[in-house]
Amino acid sequence: MYNFSNLLTPSIMFFGLGFIAQLIRSDLKLPPELTKSITIYLLLSVGIHGGIELSHININEAVPSIMMAVLLGIALPIIAYLVIVKFGNLDRLNAVAIATHYGSVSAGTFLSALAFLEVLHVDYEKHPIIMLAIMESPAILVGLLLATTIRKKYALNSNVVESNKYELIKEAFTNGSILLLIGGLFIGDIATEKSLKSILPFFDQLFMGVLCIFLLAMGMEAGKKISDFKMAGKFLICFGMLMPIFSGFTGVLIGVHILGFSIGGATLVGVLAASASYIAVPPAMRMAIPEANPSIYLTLALGVTFPFNVVIGIPLYYGFARFLN
Repeated sequence: MYNFSNLLTPSIMFFGLGFIAQLIRSDLKLPPELTKSITIYLLLSVGIHGGIELSHININEAVPSIMMAVLLGIALPIIAYLVIVKFGNLDRLNAVAIATHYGSVSAGTFLSALAFLEVLHVDYEKHPIIMLAIMESPAILVGLLLATTIRKKYALNSNVVESNKYELIKEAFTNGSILLLIGGLFIGDIATEKSLKSILPFFDQLFMGVLCIFLLAMGMEAGKKISDFKMAGKFLICFGMLMPIFSGFTGVLIGVHILGFSIGGATLVGVLAASASYIAVPPAMRMAIPEANPSIYLTLALGVTFPFNVVIGIPLYYGFARFLN
């Protein structure tokens, strides 16, 4: 089911290079603006290619994927919260902050999965790209609802959330990552084939190279969090690896048996379910739950779950999808 030669793909090796650079305390640095520009390029590229594929299908065919995306975005943070509260030694607001990250999605993990399938020459449906654009917001809203409920139930200060509630809801739907993905989908869907030909070389031929630079930067960020493992604790480190496996296998099952996707498409659904957001959710949680410790949820999402998914999780979900097919 798992072939360790998959670790020798350029994308994973670039991630490892960035990670090692931090471990040996290299002076290697990437300009923050370059990383932001690369992220914009990758999200637009994924969106445009998804839109091109969507232009060839009936929108009604995407409805089941949209429904599953919303369901996963609601159910996963609730499950994660219940597990942390039951087995972890954390207060409830920290549990909510962590759980919200695991109900949302990581575009970086999704892009890594695309690179993985590309190397293996595995085809996939484009519906998961729509799911990627949708799954960010429901988890943030669930986190907001849980935090508000906990504050009221345990007589905590509810003004923290109430004063920012509408701003947070707006952020959940206007986040830059979501805007770029939906905008790219829209452009790829409605633009004429002739006009798209003029930009596709830029979004096609450079994609894998740019993705490698992005994963180099992500490897460096993950390496920075390695020193925070002690703060996370043994339970949360285990949670950061076991929760993705549970969510990923659930996503693959949904992809195969409910959505009827191919091996590649089911793998991507599994990756979406297994990933933990480290871009959109952290600022939302800082606003909604300022009492929660950012070092804990950032360490888990970026320092534990992201590298676990890139190195082990993605091939694991792919192997499970092959087994079910």
